[in-house]
Amino acid sequence: MATPMEQVLGAWNIFFSALVLVWGACVGSFLNVCIYRIPRELSVVRPRSHCPHCERMIPWYFNVPVLSFVMLRGRCAYCHKSISPRYVLVEVLVAVLFWLAWEQCSYIGDRPPLGLMPQPHLALVPVYWLIVSGLVLGTFVDFEHLIIPDRVTLGGIVAGLLCSAAVPALHAQSTVLGGVMQGALGMALGWGTLWLVSVLGRLIFRKDAMGFGDVKLLGAIGAFLGWRAVLFTIILSSFMGSVAGISMVAVGQKQMQSRIPYGPYLALAAILWMFWGPLWWDAYLNLMTPVHPYTL
Repeated sequence: MATPMEQVLGAWNIFFSALVLVWGACVGSFLNVCIYRIPRELSVVRPRSHCPHCERMIPWYFNVPVLSFVMLRGRCAYCHKSISPRYVLVEVLVAVLFWLAWEQCSYIGDRPPLGLMPQPHLALVPVYWLIVSGLVLGTFVDFEHLIIPDRVTLGGIVAGLLCSAAVPALHAQSTVLGGVMQGALGMALGWGTLWLVSVLGRLIFRKDAMGFGDVKLLGAIGAFLGWRAVLFTIILSSFMGSVAGISMVAVGQKQMQSRIPYGPYLALAAILWMFWGPLWWDAYLNLMTPVHPYTL
């Protein structure tokens, strides 16, 4: 039975979790603006949000994350044209990912829920929120336009190195120098590995085998999450991208030579690393490391 103190802490955790979900949905709403406007080289500040069909300005009471989409049944209040389900998908996705980052670092008890990797450093929460925001933005732009904005990739590299210095715990380090060195190593490995793959692919296949945005994105992932995250991301994203590509060819959505965005698979693998990857890494190493019979 929980003690009174544990009950109070549990109630506060529920309250803050609700706030985090609302905050995440609001950030997701802003990311929707960025996803639409950045590839079109439009300002993300002005003009205010408007319907892309009739161009009527959307008042605040029709611009509440998630709820407005449900209340309007996915249609514009003025021209009644369909609203892309991507808007509510991004809002819900970011809200859930923000909540996972919060629970990972603010859990009560022995371990966080859902098997999350324990991270007892609240300073990591805003960093993880920043990572999630950049990866979601890059993913949905890449899906639609087959590009990843430099604001996500190059901006992510700079932000990753700065966060590595400000929060060395991001790399399980205790000093600024240690954090920066781990961030720089991860950035170099991520950038260098995919750059080498890109160069070799161009030499072998006589065409670009990979977009340079993917190279920069893995560099940003490495700057934030370190070299182990880079290796994990390369392996898992390659597997997921191959399965997805073969599946799309099999059902006739793509042809063998069609371009397929790779950024979303890098982003998904990086998010999986952030929440569960180190546990999987350690389990894999334990599985592959033989145990000497005399040590039992």
